[in-house]
Amino acid sequence: MKEVADVIVIGGGPSGSFAALKLARLGVNVRVYEEHSEIGLPSHCAGHLNIRGLKRLGIHPLPVEIVENTFRGAAFYSPTGKKFLVRLASPVTCAVDRALFDKYLAERAQDAGAEYCLDSRVENLMLKDGIVKGVTIRQQGKTENRPAKIVIDAEGISSRILRQTGLRGLSQRMLVNGVEAEAENVRDTQLETVEVFLGADYAPGFYAWLIPKKNGKAKVGLAAKTRNPKELLQKLVAKHPVASKKLVKAKIDKIMVHPITLGGPIPKAYSNGFLTVGDAASQVKSTTGGGVIFGMTCAAVAAEVAHEAIGQDDFSSKSLGAYGRRCDEALGFDANMMVRMRKTLDALSDRRLDTLIGSCAKLALNKTLQKVEDIDFQGRTLFRLLRSPRALAALSYFFLTDFFANL
Repeated sequence: MKEVADVIVIGGGPSGSFAALKLARLGVNVRVYEEHSEIGLPSHCAGHLNIRGLKRLGIHPLPVEIVENTFRGAAFYSPTGKKFLVRLASPVTCAVDRALFDKYLAERAQDAGAEYCLDSRVENLMLKDGIVKGVTIRQQGKTENRPAKIVIDAEGISSRILRQTGLRGLSQRMLVNGVEAEAENVRDTQLETVEVFLGADYAPGFYAWLIPKKNGKAKVGLAAKTRNPKELLQKLVAKHPVASKKLVKAKIDKIMVHPITLGGPIPKAYSNGFLTVGDAASQVKSTTGGGVIFGMTCAAVAAEVAHEAIGQDDFSSKSLGAYGRRCDEALGFDANMMVRMRKTLDALSDRRLDTLIGSCAKLALNKTLQKVEDIDFQGRTLFRLLRSPRALAALSYFFLTDFFANL
């Protein structure tokens, strides 16, 4: 083991492993510390990913054993059960086994030369005069220092390490609590269609989902700003007018609860000798809570910036500031638009959601959406859609009917 690593990565999730992969391919000596004994476990994500995003990152197609299903449609249900179905021209998303997906990325990083240390919890940053000089880890009951030129923090949503730098973490006001489960014996699903359930009775402040897999299996979950997500999931399964019929005889297991950040990227994700990526930096879509593609996109940027800093022997905040600028160029517009969209959605009552879903169906907005390919960069997608008369009519119909209903 080299005494001083060029880069230490905290966390072996998708963002951490993708940063390690990119760094190793650039010839950087990189070491990943993962606190769990196995990569990919425990899993906290439905693993519903945009195919175009995977292609953009250079990791598509994935091995067949990782991909559980592909989707070309989505059914949205209003609080009273109104349905808006979108069928796309070709598969746009896929569901992956997150444990296998994470392992795949870690194996590719190791094949490229990255070193992985499991059962290794990073306790603290090594700080000297406000500069990150490495990490303190705990392995097999022992605590040791591990120096590095740069530390990349991919610890996840806890942001415990991030706060040690003095950087401002993610917004606690924009957190929802998610619950994810596996279901068997699911009925009446369309294999290529994801189902989304809206309404404050079952998912206040967010939504519930049903992601079909083969052989009558599915991933089911929801997130909510208030109330116990496990209890809400039980209610969804037992009482929802649509979902309950599909899940009436389902066996629900592997239930996992986890927070999701919806506040958009943190204002500053770098410091002297330090970069942060993924959930810790709130690089997550505010509309859907998906963070894998955004996190990996920024992880690739972090690797590039770290490589450049090592070449220049300059690990200052000024040097690493290129990370913030490049991430903003890659995500800024879309992330800001999605935060605004999330706040708009949060302000909608169930009655208004019914109006919105109803107007989309009446105006046949699904015909406009048929050619959508990119669901990650939603700001740009929205602006392209607004060129369509149907999309403009749907928005106008929604806002006008809502306005007159409140006179």
